[in-house]
Amino acid sequence: MAFISTGVEYGLHCLLYLADPAGRTSSPSVRDLAELQGVPAEYLAKLFTKLSKAGLVVATEGVRGGFALARRPEDISFQDVILAIDGDKSLFECREIRDRCAVFDAEKPAWASKGLCSIHSIMLMAEKRMRDELAAHSLAGLAAQVAAKAPADFGHQIAAWLDERSANRRPDRDAASAE
Repeated sequence: MAFISTGVEYGLHCLLYLADPAGRTSSPSVRDLAELQGVPAEYLAKLFTKLSKAGLVVATEGVRGGFALARRPEDISFQDVILAIDGDKSLFECREIRDRCAVFDAEKPAWASKGLCSIHSIMLMAEKRMRDELAAHSLAGLAAQVAAKAPADFGHQIAAWLDERSANRRPDRDAASAE
């Protein structure tokens, strides 16, 4: 079982399209982002509800409305996205197995369960380091990495695809897809 859900991956990919540094993309709808990536629109809608509640995206009004970043890409970290989508869950849950050692018979000695479990302590340190690392990486950094890797015209292709979808959006079909 993965600690970080697939929803976080989908969310980061969507936010990446909203973080276009050249400002080429309009405010795409959830339906458009879903189709662009081959992801179920209903699933993305649930993710965008969480991203919106966390203050990472805002809905834009109108027939061609959709979503835009609520903050600068530099101000959105991987950790922000994880907390928005998955919540603040621990990496490790100590079961206090040390209290059940068979050699203790009926009563465990005080030294055996004194203080924080040593295994739990190491897990807490590892979790802190992981969270610190995730907090150190921004959406802007991710966008820069992708831009350095992708062909120069890729961003323009994405923007054109999204713009075409927005221009052809019908009010009766897509009004609800902005949210």
